[in-house]
Amino acid sequence: MTARHANGKTLEQVRLLLERADEAPTLLALAEASGLSPSHLQRAFRRRYGMSPAEYHRARRFGQLKSALRQGAAVSDAVYGAGFGSGSRVYEHSDRLLGMTPASYRAGGAGADIRYTTTDTPLGRLLVATTSRGICSVTLGDTDAELEKRLADEFPQASHERVDAGREEWLDAVIARIASELGWSDADAPDLPPLDVAATAFQWRVWNALTRIPSGTTKSYGELAAELGMPKGARAIGNACGNNRLALIVPCHRIVREDGSLGGWRWGVERKRELLASERRDDHRQGQRSAA
Repeated sequence: MTARHANGKTLEQVRLLLERADEAPTLLALAEASGLSPSHLQRAFRRRYGMSPAEYHRARRFGQLKSALRQGAAVSDAVYGAGFGSGSRVYEHSDRLLGMTPASYRAGGAGADIRYTTTDTPLGRLLVATTSRGICSVTLGDTDAELEKRLADEFPQASHERVDAGREEWLDAVIARIASELGWSDADAPDLPPLDVAATAFQWRVWNALTRIPSGTTKSYGELAAELGMPKGARAIGNACGNNRLALIVPCHRIVREDGSLGGWRWGVERKRELLASERRDDHRQGQRSAA
């Protein structure tokens, strides 16, 4: 089969091979099984599924692991049931794909010490929370009580400590960066601390793409899907946006429907409307200053 004959059925067969394999097949082995060249298979698979075959295999197994952990399976049983040959293989990637160790994820964040603070913004109250590893939550709401409940629901077994007087450096850096990038402050944006969030390889890829959308502009789900080489992946893009827990840091508010309407937003469509309008006004003012 030549490269130009790659079709959905062929790629679906490759996907099924990946799902059934305990160990990730090499790209060469997958290419031979599908009759495609390795380079073409890599490109075609990424275009259809949003990630490489190796990333798909790893994300699939971590999905199985997370499901078993949520259902209460013992960590060792979940690890081997998901096809990992040893616990060490899981821990190589757990920071990026679970946001914490498997045992902690299974226990609703047990063992994690979360420090948080809230502050007022033009969009309402903002909560920023961090673990010792990085930012784990940035949310918007009407009241502190609402935001604190959301944090407790997301990490029910973690310890939660409010930090206000002498707020920690990471919390201050996040708040200062958001304020600077959204025009709420004239101070320069500081470097962003590391993140400690649970995500699949595909979600990271979408979130990274969102951060490259300029302030004050929007893209549709379909446009972003096409940009990522998966023209039929608009729904998958929407799901990745819906799983974003880092308001403003990952700017999913810059994604709109195909007809240009705003669609929904985890933190409220009116906030989304106000935020985009604010970004456009700020960009317009900056353009005027540059022209002067």
